[in-house]
Amino acid sequence: MMRNGSRLRQIGWAVVLTVCLTAFVALTFRVNAVKSEVRLAERQIIALEREKLLLETEFQTRANQQQLADWNRVEFGYLAPSADQYLENERQLASLGVPRGAGAPEPIRVAKARVEAETGGILAMVSPLTGKPAEGSGEDGDEPESTSGDANQMSASATLAERLAMESPIRSPSVEAAQ
Repeated sequence: MMRNGSRLRQIGWAVVLTVCLTAFVALTFRVNAVKSEVRLAERQIIALEREKLLLETEFQTRANQQQLADWNRVEFGYLAPSADQYLENERQLASLGVPRGAGAPEPIRVAKARVEAETGGILAMVSPLTGKPAEGSGEDGDEPESTSGDANQMSASATLAERLAMESPIRSPSVEAAQ
């Protein structure tokens, strides 16, 4: 008989443990469902706040437009342009111009310097210290060393390989010292 009581006790504990485990799983699912609803509600709140901000901005913009229209009408006497105020072409616009008055300042003018290129197509290299053309650039009458005949190596007609293969007309002391 004692054996039956211990077995019933084991079965009872197993049933209680199963009920607790089932309640725990059900509670976990319920908590996750509530969390999901809270996240959804937070997203809706954020969307509604953005929409509210957009509507407030729209309202303020329209209120400012009305205020500006009132000021233009009452204070400044401005009106919206009518159909007869539009111009059809540039000549009508130019006819509205008036000559400059006696005390008017001179108009601002912008100058553009022309850059004259060498005959080869590339500008001469100029020393930033002296302002004179660099040695071997062809300005002082001496031709640069040429590996492709009489043609100027730095001209636009020379291929990239020819220009890269040529010896540089400007040599720095560090390059000469390294050689």
